[in-house]
Amino acid sequence: MKNSITNLFNIQYPIIQAGMVWNSGWKLASAVSNAGGLGLIGAGSMYPDVLREHIQKCKKATQKPFGVNVPMLYPNIEEIMQIIVEEGVKIVFTSAGNPKTWTSFLHENGITVVHVVSSVKFALKSELAGVDAVVAEGFEAGGHNGREETTTFTLIPMVKEKLKIPLIAAGGIATGRGMLAAMVLGADGVQIGSRFVASNESSAHLNFKEKVVNTNDGETLLTLKELAPVRLIKNKFFNELQELYQQKPTVEQLKEKLGRSRAKKGMFEGDLDDGELEIGQIAGLIHEIKPAAEIVKEIVAEFTEAKKSFC
Repeated sequence: MKNSITNLFNIQYPIIQAGMVWNSGWKLASAVSNAGGLGLIGAGSMYPDVLREHIQKCKKATQKPFGVNVPMLYPNIEEIMQIIVEEGVKIVFTSAGNPKTWTSFLHENGITVVHVVSSVKFALKSELAGVDAVVAEGFEAGGHNGREETTTFTLIPMVKEKLKIPLIAAGGIATGRGMLAAMVLGADGVQIGSRFVASNESSAHLNFKEKVVNTNDGETLLTLKELAPVRLIKNKFFNELQELYQQKPTVEQLKEKLGRSRAKKGMFEGDLDDGELEIGQIAGLIHEIKPAAEIVKEIVAEFTEAKKSFC
């Protein structure tokens, strides 16, 4: 399955496992890479020394390419980037910030750079900044999202029309058919998050994994746009948040309600009532917790069969 994305990363399949906070440590990243995709370690929930440990363990667990996802709002960003260089990581996905900030530094150290965007405007800015590829993420995606509320089906062809560098689709993709649909619309590969949350190797708490496989359509919603838009499963915390919105809260009141470590509490510690439960709309199509390698194998098999049927 050779194309611009498999060539860029030297991988077998154009499937990237998203670098999700509290879900994607070295076990998941190495398992996806060993299965022929590109695994990403999610640095957003790691202190610098923890990230170094995950990178070192991932290098021991796989001889295949893997990368690190770095939200650029991270408070220890300079230390994080230095660790990535010191440990010889060759692929970095950046998000939540200006791609100009770190792209040149990473390129100077021989690192391939991909930036995550939610609009045509920022895709073009990323291309001008010199990134090697772009992830265009639609409104369906879990976790932190764009304010534009542009769906994947409309975002991908609009970005493809303007972009010259490789394009990776994200948001609402968990199956081989979804992968084919994204590629028909112009994507060169796909980034998948929610499906890999419900994998054996995901670092998410079992409570959260089981909640994901029991989530139906309509049970997630984008909220907290005043702070940073995030798609959550509706639970006790979410309902309390909606009650607060009825009172027309200030940004400070929303911050106070959110508090600290709310995402860790929900996804990593398994508090299904008071934690943030970040997952995409596609959760309604995820019904079983499986090994990551089996997930990759199923996606590829379904993609191949669907391509035969429709193309």
